[in-house]
Amino acid sequence: MGARWAAAVTSRIGALVIVVAAVALTALVWLTSPAQPAAEPTDGLPAGKQSTRVTELADRFPSGRTDAAVVVYERRDAALSTADKDAIATAAKALAARAPGGIVPPPTVSRDQQAALLIVPVPGDLDDDTQATTVDGIRATVRDGLPAGLTAQVTGGPAFSRDIAAAFDGADVTLLLTTAGVVALLLLVTYRSPILWIAPLLVIGVADQVVAKLLPWIARLVGERTDASVSGIVSVLVFGAGTDYALLLISRYREELRRTPHRRVAMTNALRAAAPAITGSAATVILALLTLLAAVLTSNRTLGISAALGVAVALLFGLIVLPAVLACLPRGVFWPVVPQTGSAEPSDTGWWARTARSVGRRPTAVLVVALLMLGGLAAGLTTTKIGLSQTEQFRTTVESVTAQDALARHFPAGSSQPLTVISTSATADVAKASIAAVPGVASVGRPETSDDGRLTQVSVELTAGPGTAEADQAVRDIRATLAGIPGAEALVGGASAADLDQRDANIRDDKVIVPLVMAVVLLVLMVLLRSLLAPVLLLLTVIVSYAASLGAATLLLTHGLDMRALDAGVPLLSFLFLVALGVDYNIFLVTRAREETAARGDTRTAMVHALGATGGVITSAGILLAAVFTVLGVLPVIVLTQIGVIVAIGVLLDTLLVRTLVVPAIALLLGERFWWPARPAHRGPESSGEATELRDSAAPVA
Repeated sequence: MGARWAAAVTSRIGALVIVVAAVALTALVWLTSPAQPAAEPTDGLPAGKQSTRVTELADRFPSGRTDAAVVVYERRDAALSTADKDAIATAAKALAARAPGGIVPPPTVSRDQQAALLIVPVPGDLDDDTQATTVDGIRATVRDGLPAGLTAQVTGGPAFSRDIAAAFDGADVTLLLTTAGVVALLLLVTYRSPILWIAPLLVIGVADQVVAKLLPWIARLVGERTDASVSGIVSVLVFGAGTDYALLLISRYREELRRTPHRRVAMTNALRAAAPAITGSAATVILALLTLLAAVLTSNRTLGISAALGVAVALLFGLIVLPAVLACLPRGVFWPVVPQTGSAEPSDTGWWARTARSVGRRPTAVLVVALLMLGGLAAGLTTTKIGLSQTEQFRTTVESVTAQDALARHFPAGSSQPLTVISTSATADVAKASIAAVPGVASVGRPETSDDGRLTQVSVELTAGPGTAEADQAVRDIRATLAGIPGAEALVGGASAADLDQRDANIRDDKVIVPLVMAVVLLVLMVLLRSLLAPVLLLLTVIVSYAASLGAATLLLTHGLDMRALDAGVPLLSFLFLVALGVDYNIFLVTRAREETAARGDTRTAMVHALGATGGVITSAGILLAAVFTVLGVLPVIVLTQIGVIVAIGVLLDTLLVRTLVVPAIALLLGERFWWPARPAHRGPESSGEATELRDSAAPVA
């Protein structure tokens, strides 16, 4: 069946039909792609948590789903003048026309008289574009006619959302162009051909655009928008995985062209040989990504399905469309280094062949040195800290952050985004008094009763800003205090509570998803290799590689890029990508070693030959994938930069150290026991592909 399928894909008629069908399918997806669903207030919040339930209950109160933009006026070197206060009052009157109900509360002046706060109510159910227009309008209004020396900046929930959205303005185009440029450059260097790189880049680029147009369907399926951060990660995965598959296929195609003068026969043989490793690799990544369906955070589930779809499309284009395109092209696309029939095999000559033989001579010493290097890098984990505040989410300077810093100089830092506490109306007075006595609480606002009179909510300002350890502790203390009031049934929500709930949800997801990922990867490896010992050893090497990459990345991010800590969601996503993608290279190597063992009857000889044969292509794939993930750094959001750096370091370690030295050394030391409890059956040299019977040997010479 595999032979017939490969022959059909690469035949004249089959290849043409596939190319035409791919163009038609792309056009259909492009034309039928729906719009992204409207944003919901609970997007990104963990299901069932108190902050999520508070958001869901907002419609039961007269104020509804309202938010607030906080205008911070500041004169750094003196008290506010009469002209300053007049300008603030004028702005308040102008902003009243934008506020729900036409009312903006009077400004609050700080104790040192150097700053004032103006709270501008904003509807909480605005779509992204309307919210951006509203915040931009507020910022323009408050800056109009300011006296010299007085500054006005806007922060608060809507302003942070606006600045995050602005960070991604044009990001899809920037990311696409940067990624495509990096891939094109590295393919050009890898293939050393001014022509060949165009085919895989074009195919992968089309696959990426197909995925981009399918993402709104995913958003409708899971009930949450696939925002710019999701689409950015998915795009990087499509380019990275798709390019890996292309490199492996074309490398095998080049080998086959040295064995036969018939290019379609060569592509058929290459596709048959490369398909198991590529399919196994993609299956590992897809199944690992789908473990995110067990996550509490909807955003993690959305990313898991979206990324799995991206890899599946990359696999489809890599194993069907790309071979068809290459089968339509003459052998001359490899110019100026065109493979000639009968030329030397890459596994027998060159740098990687010498490296393979060097590892083969001293596997014990190589293994010890490599493990010491990985252990040294993993020592950086002792300095790893998890958790960033809201103001630490950007790599660039944005107004919502500088305004928050100005606010914290003169007011309680939590006043820009207060908590919302909901309790039963019968216990509202007791709850309010109890909250006021909790350390870290700056003030408690006036109660508001729900439309049915059963619930009461109050606004609570904290002394610390959202996402800080002090704010987290205050939220925990408030919840613990209210839990002790009989009949209160109290819920604590708001920005600080949501940040805490998200971090707790990330910790829960870490405990659930990490074992699932390891189990899935182990199961796929067992099925693919038909072995028990080899899969366990391969998984252990990837876990050690992850620890080393996280330790090394921590040192780079904290000391090199001046980041205080990792975002709470970064360790899980980095682990997921690194384990799934890192196993890829081991699959490429070990499946080739298994194939060579079946042909040669000796695991040690087979592993040396496999390392020599795959060294160049896997190294190229790893460097390219690392470079592609580094492209995430073009986006000015900390979490994507951190994921990009960690995965890039991890992929390089997997490519240059684990796959090159650790895995071969283990296999060489264990010999046939590496495949325990079974071992590849020895079928003779004809199974290696060097004497493959060709069904269509009469195909015309390319």
